[in-house]
Amino acid sequence: MNAAPKLNDSQSTGQLAAMIRLARPHQWIKNALVLAALVFGQRLFVFHDVVLAVVAVVAFCALSSAGYVLNDITDRDADRLNPEKCDRPLARGDITVTAASRAALSLAAVAAVLSIVLGRAFVGIALVYVALQFGYSLWAKHQVVIDVIAVAIGFVLRAFAGGVAIHVEVSPWLVFITFVLALFLVLARRRHELIALGDDAVAHRSALSQYSVRLVDQMISIVAGATLVSYMIYTASAEVEAKLGTRHLYLTVPFVAFGILRYLYLIDERNEGGDPASALLHDRPLILAVALWILTDVALLYF
Repeated sequence: MNAAPKLNDSQSTGQLAAMIRLARPHQWIKNALVLAALVFGQRLFVFHDVVLAVVAVVAFCALSSAGYVLNDITDRDADRLNPEKCDRPLARGDITVTAASRAALSLAAVAAVLSIVLGRAFVGIALVYVALQFGYSLWAKHQVVIDVIAVAIGFVLRAFAGGVAIHVEVSPWLVFITFVLALFLVLARRRHELIALGDDAVAHRSALSQYSVRLVDQMISIVAGATLVSYMIYTASAEVEAKLGTRHLYLTVPFVAFGILRYLYLIDERNEGGDPASALLHDRPLILAVALWILTDVALLYF
């Protein structure tokens, strides 16, 4: 029997690099949302809870990366037509579908072990998230409006997972604000796809044929306004003041307002809405606004 051909060092390095790109580690910043319950539940300096929250973040990084791999497997042909996605490992042929499937299963296994460590409730949320990823990749992403709602629900599940991991009740405010903010980011991505792909948008994803830039702009205006207004009401709520022990959260509103308006500017004037994670990591004014928002929240909630 002939032995399977061995990869040389260069090929092995290339395969490893392709695997890493397939997992999209730069997107893991989205899983920082898992930490929201830790911060706003005022457990940031409780070591045991910090450890559990970090484990939850790692679990969702593995879960989300498995979802990205699944999505790339189903989208590999369409990605070859997309000027911004044609360099993804599967679209380029840098890695086989079989190898990608093994990577997805390995990531899912890591997430499963960590989820079990965090308890039944976390396992339940992880299973719902997995079902959502399968539903999105196989059906929802081709359905107008349902596609953006499905992605937004994935962000809400992250927020719930953070609360469940440290046994803190997740506020309805956190759920609502997370949902409308996620809708804002996803709609911005759809707008970017419509502009970047032009007449080829339909070939990439059938749901894009039912969107127009004008329609998406109207949707963005609605959810951007809802995000800012809901956050303003949250910071001024007597219920929140009683629960968190501070009535000065409204001081963080300018940072949130700037962040939303800055992102609108990036969407409209620079057409940079295609990758929210990239915008957050590379736009200095946006980075500064988020950093100041976090620091001000911590100062008001803990000192």
